[in-house]
Amino acid sequence: MTYDLKAETVTITGYGGDEIEAYLAQPLDKGPYGGVVVIHHMPGYDEPTKEITRRFAARGYIALMPNLYSREAPGAAPDDAAAAARAQGGVPDERLVGDVKGAGERINSLPSANGKLGTIGYCSGGRQSFLSACSLPLDAAVACYPGMVVKPPPPQYNLKVGPILHLAKDLHCPLLGLFGEEDQNPSPDDVATLDKELAQLGKTHEFHSYPGAGHAFFAVDRPAYRPEAAVDGWHRVDAFYGRYLAS
Repeated sequence: MTYDLKAETVTITGYGGDEIEAYLAQPLDKGPYGGVVVIHHMPGYDEPTKEITRRFAARGYIALMPNLYSREAPGAAPDDAAAAARAQGGVPDERLVGDVKGAGERINSLPSANGKLGTIGYCSGGRQSFLSACSLPLDAAVACYPGMVVKPPPPQYNLKVGPILHLAKDLHCPLLGLFGEEDQNPSPDDVATLDKELAQLGKTHEFHSYPGAGHAFFAVDRPAYRPEAAVDGWHRVDAFYGRYLAS
């Protein structure tokens, strides 16, 4: 089923009480609907990720994407904002968790919300989705090719964040991980390490790796796009959220 929706730019209260920009998409019907915080990738608060946010609304979720670079470059184009954020070492983990918390609170303040909340992120956002699921009382989390969970970021990324595998013990909700077998960040070995750690801890998780796919295989605007992997991945995301977020 596809829902009619509305989408708009809003302001939410993020980490430290900061007012930050966000993109909100929601079905027009009264609901109730589960909520999804969409965590954008390192290239930023861009049109392809806004399209993903609208997709969730069309599938019957209240979706909100906070602009994680609002403080570094308010009003700037996505590429410029991303460059400004990278120059400062990226988004600090504590601030990210605060912004996701604020996004979830905004979703659950809406009369059409059912109180259930999930996250999804891609690349650095995949890591941040995992971080959020280990830090906040979520109902479901999706991490798409989340680099820098098991190993530090490559030096050329100029990021100040570090590995967060040690947080796996604090995972609060079911986790869906989607990976490309040709990716190197995370590599297949990294995926196996995370899978083993979660299994040993008894954490509910589902991992799927796609042959012939590398990093960013969901990105329709990039050469890395792999339609077969992306289509199957979307089916898995829909089924996963249907189990844990839908009314």
